Amino acid sequence: MSTSIRKVRTSDLELKDRLVAINRVTKVTKGGRTFSFSAIVVVGDENGIVGYGLGKASEVTTAIAKGVEDAKKNLVKVPVFNGTIPHEQTAKFSGARVLIKPASHGTGVKAGGAMRAVLESVGVTDVLAKSKGSSNPHNLVKATLEALLQLRDAYTVAQHRGISMEKVFNG
Repeated sequence: MSTSIRKVRTSDLELKDRLVAINRVTKVTKGGRTFSFSAIVVVGDENGIVGYGLGKASEVTTAIAKGVEDAKKNLVKVPVFNGTIPHEQTAKFSGARVLIKPASHGTGVKAGGAMRAVLESVGVTDVLAKSKGSSNPHNLVKATLEALLQLRDAYTVAQHRGISMEKVFNG
């Protein structure tokens, strides 16, 4: 199944950024150890638009700023209805596997670390999520976004099948 990526313009969006993880990396040189930082950041307008970015720099604040700039270049649109997702979806990226399920109003975001950041940035308020396999934050963010990109709303399904909205729900 092919997924269509829905790109978004950043001109008049109010994006909020969430830091998912910071990693200190070391390069050993002749003069000793050189430390630098990599930061993975998720940005979203909490209304169906989300993106992630990776920033690397010798200082934490610079790495975060670079991550935010990178995330703004990779924004995508995700279908969100009444604070939840349209249907259950699984996805895999490298060793990380994720399962996201719609939940009734008042459930909240039942998800761990990296998945929680992505789902809250999208604007999902009620969802059940399970991380299986690797807990690597980079791969978890990518797998969660992959699952969100595979979601299809009823209008898209009706258009794809060439039928009316009523037939989608009534068979």
